[in-house]
Amino acid sequence: MTTASNADDLMRSAISNPSEDIARSILTAAGTHPDDIQRSITTGTGLVAYDLQAPAKNLYPVATPIRNRLPRVPGGTGLATNWRSVNAITGSGFNASGWVPEGQRAGQMAYSTSNNAASYATIGEEDAATFEAINAGQGFEDVQARMKMRLLQKMMLKEEMALIGGNTSAPLGTPATPSTAAAGSGATLPTLTYSLIVVALTIEGYANSSLANGVATVKTVTGADGKTFTINGGASNKSAAASQAVTLGQTLSATVTPIVGAVAYAWFCGASGSEKLEAITTINSVTFSAPLAGTGQLASAVTADYSTNSNAFNGLFTTAAKSGSGAYYKTLGTGTAGVGSTLTASGRGSVVEIDDMFQSMWDQYQVSPSVLYMGSQSIRNVTDKVLAGTGSAPLLQVYKSPEDAYQLTASGTISAYYNPFQLDGGQRIPVKIHPNLPPGMILGWAENLPAQYLSNEVPNVAEVKTRQDYYAIDWPLTTRQRQSGVYAEEVLAVYAPFAMGVIANIAKG
Repeated sequence: MTTASNADDLMRSAISNPSEDIARSILTAAGTHPDDIQRSITTGTGLVAYDLQAPAKNLYPVATPIRNRLPRVPGGTGLATNWRSVNAITGSGFNASGWVPEGQRAGQMAYSTSNNAASYATIGEEDAATFEAINAGQGFEDVQARMKMRLLQKMMLKEEMALIGGNTSAPLGTPATPSTAAAGSGATLPTLTYSLIVVALTIEGYANSSLANGVATVKTVTGADGKTFTINGGASNKSAAASQAVTLGQTLSATVTPIVGAVAYAWFCGASGSEKLEAITTINSVTFSAPLAGTGQLASAVTADYSTNSNAFNGLFTTAAKSGSGAYYKTLGTGTAGVGSTLTASGRGSVVEIDDMFQSMWDQYQVSPSVLYMGSQSIRNVTDKVLAGTGSAPLLQVYKSPEDAYQLTASGTISAYYNPFQLDGGQRIPVKIHPNLPPGMILGWAENLPAQYLSNEVPNVAEVKTRQDYYAIDWPLTTRQRQSGVYAEEVLAVYAPFAMGVIANIAKG
C-alpha cells in the first residue's frame, strides 16, 4: 500500500525529474497501476466527441400546389369582397333568331345578373420558444428564426386545405339510413344482428378523422391569449341506424345515398346501441367479412352536423359542390352511368367520365379545365383505364435495332389529358397529383375564361383576394418566452364557378 509519505516522495520525485512520466507517478501515488487504467478506457466510456450536425433536419413535406398556382390579389377592404355578374344576355323575340322586318326596330334585349360576395377569413398559427431553449440552441440553430419558418409552413399547409375544401355554407346534413345486405360464404364475421350508422365527411373531415382517433366532430381550442373558441372538424350528423342479421360465413355490406360535397363516409357497426367506428371509405359503400375490431369511437359521440365553420370561406371543391353553382359535379355509383363507382375505359385511350365532364362543360358554358388534380389512387385508376381499356389500340411501341437487345422502362403515368372540345382545336390538360385529395375524386378548373368570353373582366376564374397577406406578430414579453404568430386575412373568390368540374365517389379499380 502506498502511504501518504510515500506518495509525497513520489510526487516530489516526478516534479524534480521531468523525464519521468508525471501522470504515471500520480496514478501510482493514488494506488492505481498506470497499465490498468490504459486498458479500461474505450469508446464505451463516453470520453468521445459528439458529432451533431446543425441545424435540425426538417423531415416533413410542405406541398401546397394549389396555393402556389392560384393568383394572390391584394387590396381587399371591409368584411367581404363583392362583385356583380352578368350571367346571360337574352335577345328579344326568339333568343336564337335575329330577323327584323325592313324599316322596323328590334326588341330590347334582357340581362340576367347577380350580386356576389365572399367574406374574408383569418388563417393563422402560433408558437413559442422559452429563453432557455433559445439560449441552449446557440451554435446549433437559430431557434426563433426556425420557429417562424415552421409557423409559416404549417399555416400554408392549412391554407392549402382551406383553398380546396374550406366549408362555410354547404352543410352535409344527415345521411340517409344505410341499405344493408348479408350474403356469401366463407367470411368469419360472427353471427349477430348488426346495427350500422354512417357519417359523411368533407375534405377537412376526411383529413381530420381516422380509425384510431375517431370522426372529427367539434374541438375547443385554447388560444395563446388564453381565450377559447370552437372549431368543427368536417363531419355530418349521423344517420339513423339500420339493422341486418348475419350468420357465420356471410359478408355484411352497406351502402348509403351519396351526399354532394362528401368525399368519404365513416361507418359505425356493432350491436344496437353500441355501434363503434369500424371503417372509413372514400366511396358510399362498405363490407365487413372479418370480426369487428370493437375498439373505435362510439357513434353516440356524433350528435350534430359539424361540416361547416362560420368563420371560414368555401374552397374550390365546396364551391363546385354547392347547389346552383353551375359547376360540373358527377357522383359515380348513382343512376345508370358509373354503376359500381369505378371509372370506365372508353376503348379509345381515354376515360368515359372525364370525356363526359369535358363535353358537358363545353356544351353548357363553352369552357374547359386548364388543370386536373387527382390523388395517387385516381392517377393509377386513370392510367390503368387508358392503357388497359378493352379494344384500345396499342399506345406503346418498342424500337429495337437488329444488333442490340431491347430495353424497356417499366410503368408510366398520365401527365396530360387531351380535351377535343375547344373552338380552335383541342387542348392538352396537365394532370397533377395532389397529396391532400382523397382517393375518390378528381378536381379541375379553368384558370382563365376562353377567348369567346370577350371583355369578361375576369382576369382569373378563381383567385385569393387578400385583405392582409402573410404577416408575423412578435408578441410583447409577458413571460420568459418569445411568442410569435403568423396570419393571413383572405378569401377565395371564384368568379365563374361554372368553369369548374368535379368527379366524386370513384372506387379503386
